[in-house]
Amino acid sequence: MTVYEQTAAAAAEICERAHLQPGSILVVGCSTSEVVGSKIGTNSSVETAGEIARALLDVTGSRGIFLAVQCCEHLNRAIITERAAVPGAEIVNVVPQPKAGGSLATQVYAALKEPVALEEIKADAGLDIGLTLIGMHLKKVAVPVRLENHTIGAAMVVAARTRPKFIGGARAMYDETMLLSLIHISEPTRR
Repeated sequence: MTVYEQTAAAAAEICERAHLQPGSILVVGCSTSEVVGSKIGTNSSVETAGEIARALLDVTGSRGIFLAVQCCEHLNRAIITERAAVPGAEIVNVVPQPKAGGSLATQVYAALKEPVALEEIKADAGLDIGLTLIGMHLKKVAVPVRLENHTIGAAMVVAARTRPKFIGGARAMYDETMLLSLIHISEPTRR
C-alpha cells in the first residue's frame, strides 16, 4: 500500500472505532522522518507530508470531521486547524514551516480554507504517526485504540479515542447506552 492508502485506512479506522460524528475533532501528530524510515526530526519530507495531508483531509472532510494537526516541538506542539473548528478560541500568530512546525503542519496549513494556529485543543480522538506524543491535545479521558492499520511507511501509528469522565460513587447512575458503546469500541480486534 502507498503512504496515502495507509494513512487513509488508519484515519478511517479511528473515525469509525471512535464513533466520530460531524463536528468532532481528530488530532494528528506526524513525523515524516519516521514514515520514511529515519529518526524523528532528521529527515523531514514535504512530499510524504503532502500525501499524508491529502489522505487525512479526504477522510475527515468526507465525514464532516475537523482535522487538527500538531506542530513539532519547535512551535511547542501548537495546533493547526480550521477556524470553524474552534469558534471563540484564542488564536496565536505563527505559520508552520518544514523545519519550524513540521512538514505535515505546513502542508495542512496550506490546504485549509481558513487555517488558524492554537496553543492547544481538546480533540475527540487522535492518530500519532511516528510516536510524536499527541496526548496533551486529547480530551479527558483518553482510551487507547489498537488499530489494524498501525503502520504508515516505516512509522508506528498509535491511536486513541476519548470518553466522558465517570463521576460519582457507589450511588451514581450512568447512561447505559453510553456505557455499552464504550465497552464495545474499546475491545481490541485481533486476527
